[in-house]
Amino acid sequence: MRPEIYLFGDSITETSFSEGGWGASLAHHFSRTVDVVLRGYSGYNTRWGLKVIEKVFPEVSRGGGAPLAVTVFFGANDACLPDRCSAFLHVPIHEYKQNLRSIVSFLKKRWPTTLVLLITPPPIDEEGRLRNPYSENPLGLPERTNEASGAYAKACVDVARECGSPVVDIWKKMQNISDWQRICLSDGLHLTQSGNKIVFEEVVARLREEGLSLETLPVDLPQIAEIDPNDPLKSFS
Repeated sequence: MRPEIYLFGDSITETSFSEGGWGASLAHHFSRTVDVVLRGYSGYNTRWGLKVIEKVFPEVSRGGGAPLAVTVFFGANDACLPDRCSAFLHVPIHEYKQNLRSIVSFLKKRWPTTLVLLITPPPIDEEGRLRNPYSENPLGLPERTNEASGAYAKACVDVARECGSPVVDIWKKMQNISDWQRICLSDGLHLTQSGNKIVFEEVVARLREEGLSLETLPVDLPQIAEIDPNDPLKSFS
């Protein structure tokens, strides 16, 4: 069986296999070496993710062995403001940090050799959120703010440092781009193809830094250039 990389997170992970999505790009990138397995759950926060983690990651994985890596991409919902229209998604920042620690601990205890890669929540375009509400918004105020998302992003980076895990800080990375609100975000929160490309490139870079790359991972079967045209079948013996 091929080794696996699991993607665990909220809607930004669930939709990552859409056209131009970062998960689909990752699957294409590793198409001959790794199976990329999607475990994204729209609307979930770390509280819910921790509640279901035993079901998401049973003791025996699909391939029977430990995955190479798991990405953990939560925070966009945790960072909803507690007095706005999506308050039921809010998780206080101290609990968010503890939940992330518990998720990382669970994965490392289950699979000690597995790389756990944290990804921060993205930046928030508050005007975009007002233009694209997900529910009734009687206050007329965005349910998320970039300031709050930044605080949760910093918390994610801090937890990664505490746990000795690599991290992708897309909150900071995306804001290095001029007009990031339009280029990176489709509705003030979710990612455009350009935003997805940033996540993909950053994830690939972090995996490479940790020794997981096309150069280090073997392909499962001979590639066409390795097959002798005069005796093709000997390549499969």
